[in-house]
Amino acid sequence: MKFTSLGLSADILRAVSAQGYETPTPIQQQAIPAALAGRDLMAAAQTGTGKTAAFTLPMLHKLAELPAGPVRKVHALVLTPTRELANQVSESVRDYGKFISLRSTVVFGGVNINPQMKTLRQGVDILVATPGRLIDHLTRRTVDLSQVKVLVLDEADRMLDMGFLPAIERILALLPKQRQTMMFSATFSPTIKKLATRFLNNPLSIEVAQANSAASTVTQMAYRVDSARKREMLAHMIGSQNLQQVLVFARTKRGADRLAKHLEQDGISADSIHGDKSQGARNRALSDFKRNNIRALVATDVAARGIDIDQLSHVINYELPDDIENYVHRIGRTGRAGNEGTAISLIGADEHGQFRAIERLLNKKINLDVMTGYEPTQRETSDKPRPRNNQSRRTPSRDFSGRGKQQAHGHRKARREGGFSRSA
Repeated sequence: MKFTSLGLSADILRAVSAQGYETPTPIQQQAIPAALAGRDLMAAAQTGTGKTAAFTLPMLHKLAELPAGPVRKVHALVLTPTRELANQVSESVRDYGKFISLRSTVVFGGVNINPQMKTLRQGVDILVATPGRLIDHLTRRTVDLSQVKVLVLDEADRMLDMGFLPAIERILALLPKQRQTMMFSATFSPTIKKLATRFLNNPLSIEVAQANSAASTVTQMAYRVDSARKREMLAHMIGSQNLQQVLVFARTKRGADRLAKHLEQDGISADSIHGDKSQGARNRALSDFKRNNIRALVATDVAARGIDIDQLSHVINYELPDDIENYVHRIGRTGRAGNEGTAISLIGADEHGQFRAIERLLNKKINLDVMTGYEPTQRETSDKPRPRNNQSRRTPSRDFSGRGKQQAHGHRKARREGGFSRSA
């Protein structure tokens, strides 16, 4: 099957061809025709299989057919959990819409809101936003959502994990009842499916792969190592294998900064990206990584959403994620667009329970080896996996929706990772 058989306009096909694509991925083959037909969608696919184009292309096609009015109105709204993912979606909208006369913009926190306000007042057809910053604009009355015809919830599972449900409910209450809604994510939990019954109208469910599965293009492996020697082993792996572009995952923001600094001391150019950094610093780090100006980018889970590099060869889990489902999202940064990729996890003595939980989640055994010269001396200290972030310590607190402890905990997590309100 080719893109030319999906019913997209000539201008959009021209843009797709300019990006070097001819054959749609499985999620695109199923989602695009249904979206063009006006169906609500609940679509799940592995990270790196083309979810963004699966909703961007039909959205552009439908909006291009609308008659032009004297003033541009927001006709399509795309909500994403993080700044990086919002930027990625915005870039895709620009790339695929380069030959049609639609105007788009992206709004997120961590930057001056005034230029965003000016752009919105001038009028846009497509708005990509993080929920927190969009709430800021709605409070300032700088955006009107009453004409939205297409709504996309991208990475819906992550938005809920970050405590964005009250913000999403508040935003959706301002949208027309008659609209097309598409919900996309790498994974769909039972909670997400239940939520879809509230937001979507008789949606078509699309799952092109088993839930919580990794792409077949990603080779997974793991090494046992003492936690105190992880940094040394990581530098050795990058240096001895001459890896030029490696995405490294750390569990905390402070740990990401520390690890990047240590890699620099070991002679490996590196930087970190996380929610406490300014948007300018995050953009510079990501740009340097994409341009191969640095060899290693150390990231936290939330900040890494939206990092889209087709040729990224290696992802290394310096530490396993607290939320085991994030493992799927992490390793989905490599092996994208049909390319081969390698995902390596460094397993400390206290992470074996978490590692086994990941294997159960994937229903797959991952080869666990020992690297010569880095044989572990510590014994396993726990067989129990760490709790998921949204199931861990919860302190009674009131959030602005009054919906209780779980969402308030999510709000605090979102703020810590730079994903909520003025830091969204």
